[in-house]
Amino acid sequence: MRFNRLTSFLILLFFPLCAASASLDVFVRDATGTAVNGARVLLLDSQRATIAAGSTGGDGHARLEAANGAYLIRTEYPGFAPRSQAVQVTGNAASIEVTMEAKGVAEEVTISATPGVVRDVASTPQAVNVIGEEELRIRAKTVLAQVAEFEPGLHWQRTSPTISGIFVRGLTGAKVNVFVDGVRYSTAAMRGGISSFFNLNDANVLSGVEVLRGPSSAQYGSDALGGSIQLLSRIPSFAPVGQELSGSVSIAGGTADRSFGSSLGASWATTTSAFQVSLSGLRANSLRPGKGEDSHNAVTRFFGLPSSIAVGDRLPNTAFTQFGGSLKGVFALGTDLQLIASYTRGQQEGGQRYDQLIGGDGNLIADLKEMMLDFGYLKLDKRNLGFLDQATLTYSVNSQREERVNQGGNGNRNAAINHEYERTTAHGLQLSFLEQIGHHTISLGGDVTFEKIDAPSFGESATTGVVTVRRGRVPDDATYRQGGIFVQDTFQATDRLSLVGNLRWGGAAYESKASNSPIVGGATLWPDDSLHASALTFRLGGVYDVAGGLSLAASVGRGFRAPHITDLGTLGLTGAGFEANAADLAGRGARVGSTADANAVDLGQDVKQLEPETSLTYEGSIRFRKPAFDANLTVYVNDIKGNIAYQALILPQGAVGTQIGDQTITRQNPNGTVIVPLSSNPVLVRANFDDVRLWGLEYTANARLGSDFSASLVATYQHAEDKRTGLPPNIEGGTPNAEGWLRVRWAPAGKRFWVEPYLRVATDQTRLSSLDLGDRRTGASRSRTSIAAFFNNGARARGLVGNGADGQAGTADDVLIASGETLAQIQARVLGTASSSSLFTQVDGFTVVGLRGGVRLGEGLDALIDFENLTDTNYRGISWGVDAPGFGVYVRLTARF
Repeated sequence: MRFNRLTSFLILLFFPLCAASASLDVFVRDATGTAVNGARVLLLDSQRATIAAGSTGGDGHARLEAANGAYLIRTEYPGFAPRSQAVQVTGNAASIEVTMEAKGVAEEVTISATPGVVRDVASTPQAVNVIGEEELRIRAKTVLAQVAEFEPGLHWQRTSPTISGIFVRGLTGAKVNVFVDGVRYSTAAMRGGISSFFNLNDANVLSGVEVLRGPSSAQYGSDALGGSIQLLSRIPSFAPVGQELSGSVSIAGGTADRSFGSSLGASWATTTSAFQVSLSGLRANSLRPGKGEDSHNAVTRFFGLPSSIAVGDRLPNTAFTQFGGSLKGVFALGTDLQLIASYTRGQQEGGQRYDQLIGGDGNLIADLKEMMLDFGYLKLDKRNLGFLDQATLTYSVNSQREERVNQGGNGNRNAAINHEYERTTAHGLQLSFLEQIGHHTISLGGDVTFEKIDAPSFGESATTGVVTVRRGRVPDDATYRQGGIFVQDTFQATDRLSLVGNLRWGGAAYESKASNSPIVGGATLWPDDSLHASALTFRLGGVYDVAGGLSLAASVGRGFRAPHITDLGTLGLTGAGFEANAADLAGRGARVGSTADANAVDLGQDVKQLEPETSLTYEGSIRFRKPAFDANLTVYVNDIKGNIAYQALILPQGAVGTQIGDQTITRQNPNGTVIVPLSSNPVLVRANFDDVRLWGLEYTANARLGSDFSASLVATYQHAEDKRTGLPPNIEGGTPNAEGWLRVRWAPAGKRFWVEPYLRVATDQTRLSSLDLGDRRTGASRSRTSIAAFFNNGARARGLVGNGADGQAGTADDVLIASGETLAQIQARVLGTASSSSLFTQVDGFTVVGLRGGVRLGEGLDALIDFENLTDTNYRGISWGVDAPGFGVYVRLTARF
């Protein structure tokens, strides 16, 4: 009894049961200083749950009541960009002034850099990109990944018209994790250098995107070696009084891809509940690249001739349709208890891998069928729970599915047509607690995700139509579990010094069972395989305000990435080529090659089960911030130990005629590398091959040039090397070009329009790895064998090759109709005396100019117009499977009610 009384006393002393409340006065004005009447003012917590709602009167003033703590003030008014600011409520009355502007105000608040805590970006040690709703609408014209434009440390990656992702400090795919509203979106089926399902998230239902640059495993678990992408959906808020009905409708179209689309959103709210529905659709048609040229077209890659002999100025097989919608509801179950329910559906139809078709490999079939997403969560948020300020419990379900249909052989009409269906379903639980103790804000909790992948596969004979069961890319019914526990302390040490510390233990477990495999030819299609991995990660950083708007920030952190289902179980065609794995190669004397190309040599490293990747990163920033000018220079070093790299597979001589999965090895080089019909590049394996150092510089500057003009400058440079050799490492996706963005905005005070010319400049990227040089999307390698395969198959099937003088097909005098050359003559012209080469040995730099602007046509009616790529430049980024759009005009009209 004595112990219980003492415990109760201590709890009441240090953790008060009820936080003190205070009033918060919000004053909203426009850029001229005029009070804004009728602005909607929301007070949100770190989970973006509505704590209080109000609207301004004629004097631009609104008063809200809230318990002590850190909050997000969001202000909305038709014709102005929504504005978000951090605010600290204490026991005394607090006030905040908000300035609304038509467009272009940079968001200054982050809710993801320190999970559970709302912070001003300038007070966050880790570099973070905060992309607001208006910028998101301007940039994401066709796919969501376009939001990476204009951002330091980010590039967008584009494997096909539908599939793309975001590079964060030179890493992408499985080395960058993705969350939606704080719920894990990435799965263990995520591929190495592409983000297949990223673009199924619709920009029209998001309120913003935040990207943490640098390893974020201490905050967000495995896979965040490059960083973490946080997608923030629109969550409906309560009405200040009575009931409210609001919404918007938008229509848009662009000439570069002849796209057109529309979206509809509507919200209904009372003082205790709110509902929101969103619907959208997009049709993108054939893309016209710059100058109407296709730089990596199969006839250019294999024959060294312009793409115009095979395609017109618009690229075939680049059209697709996307549609989807979302439902959200928020319910006040009590004074301090809220439930948020969310469901999102996204779907893409008609997509194709253009880089595997005439745009690269020359194949005849490379379909992406029924790309679908079903994503939902229930989030229960309780404030003032006993001695805790806040507790949040979340359950989520995430189902991502696709079917890929491929026929290889560089256009061989007789090759098998393989169907690979995959559906990954993940169930997640998250529990977190928050407590403010003096100058410390403590967050702790845990999460766990259970994943299972359904991956049946079959092959169809192109000649007989006979269907046979085959091994899919990954084992059917494979399972994956991951999760961890964490603690975070945000500490305001002094008026000038703030510190943040994160600590997380996380782990993962993978299993595939031979008993789940069908029996084909008296044997299972895959063996038993498993992996257990765990790690302790941390992050520690601080920001020190020197004086006069100058501050210094520094942080150090450890990252962790457990091997995925894709890393451990892949056997089949991927973006990098045909890939095998350790379990399926057991007992065959398999070795890891020194490079990812046909010239690899045996270094004596056996192909074996993968181990986790870990990283240690250091970064520092110099920041200057004044009302008329701000600038930020960040330098970072990220050392990755045990980097999981793609390398060529080396087998003992005599492998020709043996099987790897359902593929027969048709050629083996003297060094032991092997080729299968599905890809003209050597078979690859993943291995913990090297230790990698990535370092870079990131710079931003924003200036107000009087009352009407503003300018922004962004520059990014990154460098990657194998620490042992100094050479570029074989990380799928490669390292993007160094580049800079400049934009100048004219927005006359009190006027209804704004105009913004912008400039993008990228330098040559000459540091290509052996993987990059072989990748059809980057180096576009070709050999005598692959030139012959396309000549005799894909080119002939498309009517580009004719019979020679003997009138018979398939003989030595057959000719390429456009040039009159025989196969031997083409091989000699393209390769000379070499056995192979790459079409490109660098990713060329480029300069792109554009002009965009907006106008307010009436109450709640806005228009945007963007003249893109005015110089019609032909360019692409590293690991892009399709060239960038040429000159085009994009128009969007939005009406709000």
